[in-house]
Amino acid sequence: MTFLDMLRDASTRNNSMLCVGLDPEPSKFPAAMRGDASKIYDFCAAIVDATADLVNSFKPQIAYFAAHRAEDQLEKLMEHMRRVAPHVPVILDAKRGDIGSTAEQYAKEAFERYGADAVTLSPFMGFDSITPYLKYEGKGAFLLCRTSNPGGDDLQAQHLADLPGQPAMFEHVAKLAQGPWNTNGQLGLVVGATRPHEIERVRAVAPSLPLLIPGVGAQGGDAVATVKAARMGGGPIIINSSRAVLYASQGADFAAAARQAAMDTRDTLNRAAQIA
Repeated sequence: MTFLDMLRDASTRNNSMLCVGLDPEPSKFPAAMRGDASKIYDFCAAIVDATADLVNSFKPQIAYFAAHRAEDQLEKLMEHMRRVAPHVPVILDAKRGDIGSTAEQYAKEAFERYGADAVTLSPFMGFDSITPYLKYEGKGAFLLCRTSNPGGDDLQAQHLADLPGQPAMFEHVAKLAQGPWNTNGQLGLVVGATRPHEIERVRAVAPSLPLLIPGVGAQGGDAVATVKAARMGGGPIIINSSRAVLYASQGADFAAAARQAAMDTRDTLNRAAQIA
């Protein structure tokens, strides 16, 4: 199955738009594990086991593993996810953005070393920075398009005077991803939940692409407005929540609390879809 096949299957099977982000911070672990980086796998595997039937994807953020020299634990976690939830796609959040042979090595890392189903990328260096990932048949790639951080305005919101209609840069990225860049049919876009009106603008030029949307939950994005904007055009929706699920409890019940938080978030998103 391609990444998009897996995503659609998991979304239907688990009745979910929710992606759980795996951003392990040992300082925030439950008391019995707190501060112990050797417990990263144990913590994340428990979250996966507790939420695998509630999500349409998982998204481990590679920096949280690499910072603690825990890449071997990430490899083990990827194997665990394939074993216990083979129908749930895994998006490696790496935001790579290099070109040439370096990009080829990053693609090999994501898809061969870790066995990810999709990866996040920065498209600032153009199509050259994406091509090596598209050579992996059936694998997905999400391009940073319109992020929610304040500094995103510095480049993403700037208008391109030389193009018809003078689109903002993020709209141009979306148009390229919908069209000529999508050579393997598996491209998607990362758009923040804190600007629903700009999600609408992305959907206007990229109606069928999957959208990976962080920012609902701890970052304060409005679920109803986000889902309403993202549903325009009918493309798949992946709404990420990390901290609100991972750290729902500081006690021994952390996995059960994570499950409840994921279930509440999934149900909130589904209700938002009915309202939207």
